[in-house]
Amino acid sequence: MIPGMGAVATTFIAGVEAVRCGISKPIGSLTQMGTIRLGKRTEGRSPRIQDFVPLADLNDLVFTGWDIFEDDAYTAAVKAGVLEKELLDQVKPFLQSIKPLPAVFDKDYVKKLDGPNVKKGKNKADLAEQVREDIRNFKKANGLERVIMIWCGSTETYIQPGPAHASIEAFEKALVANDAAIAPSMIYAYAALKEGVPYINGAPNLTTDVPALLDLSRKNNAPIAGKDYKTGQTMMKTVLAPGFKARMLGLSGWFSTNILGNRDGEVLDDPGSFKTKEESKLSVLEHILQPELYPELYGKICHKVRINYYPPRGDNKEGWDNIDIFGWLGYPMQIKVDFLCRDSILAAPIVLDVVLFMDLAQRTPELRGLGIQEWLSFYFKSPMTVPGLYPEHDLFIQLMKMKNTLRHIMGEELITHLGLEYYD
Repeated sequence: MIPGMGAVATTFIAGVEAVRCGISKPIGSLTQMGTIRLGKRTEGRSPRIQDFVPLADLNDLVFTGWDIFEDDAYTAAVKAGVLEKELLDQVKPFLQSIKPLPAVFDKDYVKKLDGPNVKKGKNKADLAEQVREDIRNFKKANGLERVIMIWCGSTETYIQPGPAHASIEAFEKALVANDAAIAPSMIYAYAALKEGVPYINGAPNLTTDVPALLDLSRKNNAPIAGKDYKTGQTMMKTVLAPGFKARMLGLSGWFSTNILGNRDGEVLDDPGSFKTKEESKLSVLEHILQPELYPELYGKICHKVRINYYPPRGDNKEGWDNIDIFGWLGYPMQIKVDFLCRDSILAAPIVLDVVLFMDLAQRTPELRGLGIQEWLSFYFKSPMTVPGLYPEHDLFIQLMKMKNTLRHIMGEELITHLGLEYYD
C-alpha cells in the first residue's frame, strides 16, 4: 500500500509486472539478483539472496495506494515520463486496474501541490480511521495474509519533534485536536502501525522517528524503517567519502547541485520542503568522516547542497559535484562528478527490496520485536536508529550489516573477513 502514486510508485509497480511477465530483468534489486557468501571462501557457497531467505514471491504481490490525483497507475506512469510508453503499453491493463484511493493531504505540508482526490473528515483522528479502514478493506478484498505500507509521496515541509509526538496518548489527543504538528505522513504511519502493518518512510519527512510512533511500532510488533531513499547524489557520497577516509585523504569542500523537473523537483522548490531534504542530504558526510576524530582532515569542510527545479529535465536528474580534497603534505586536488541519473529508476528496486525485506522482518520474531530495522540502512539517506545512536552511512559497512543480519537469522556464521585460518 503506497501513499503517493507518482513517478517512483508507478515505476516500481510497472517494473514488477514487467519482470513477472518476462519482459524485463530486475536490475538493481539485491533481493532478486544479489548473492550472499556463506561459510569460508574455500566452500564456494554463494546462493542468491532470494534462495537463501524466505522472501515473498513477486507473483504474490498486489498493489494499491493513495494519491491526490485520480489517475490510474497507467495514466500516472505515462505522465511521469520515466518509462517508455512501449513498455507501459505491454502492462497497460494491469496498471489501469490500479486506481488510487482518496489521499490524506494538507497543502500546508506540501505547498506546491494540490489535487481533487482527497479524504474529508471532522479531524485528523477521523482521517486516520479512514486509512485504517482502507487497509482492512484492501486486505479483505484481496485475501491477503500480510500488508506493507511504503511512502512514495512528496517531501513534506520541515517539522521538529514536539509535545504532540512525545507519547502515544499525546499523539492521539493531537489527532483529535487537529494539531499542526501532525503531518499527513504521520497519519498514514499511525494508521499502519495501529493495524500492525510495517511502515517504510521513503522521504526525509519527520514521520516515524518520534517517540509516539516508535513506541507504537514496538507495542504492535510492526517494524519501521527509513528514511529517504538513497538514490543519486547521496549514493555517490556514501561510495566516495568512505574511500577518502580509508586512505586518510583530507576534504576541504564538497559542493553539490541538482537539476530535476519532476513532481519531486517541483515540491522541493518550496523552501520548507527543501529544508527537510537538505537536513537529510547534509548529514551524510559528517557521520561518515567523523570530523571530531580527524580534525586535521575533516574539521573544516564546506558542504553545500542545492536542488533546482528545472521542468525541461523531467525525471532525468543531473547531480553535479565539485569535491576539493587534499593529500600528502596538504597538497590540493579536485574531483568532479556529473551523474546523469534517473531518480525513479534508481528508487524502484529500492522500493522492491525494502518491501520484501520488511515483510521478512514482520515474519521473523527476532527482527519484528526491534521496531526500527537499522539493518536496512543500506537503502536510505538518513537511516533510522534508536534514539541517541548515530547512523552508519558508509555504503559498504551498511551492506555488510545487512548481509550479516540475514546470515544471523538463518543460523549461518557471520563473515568478518579476518581470514587468518587460511594461512595456518
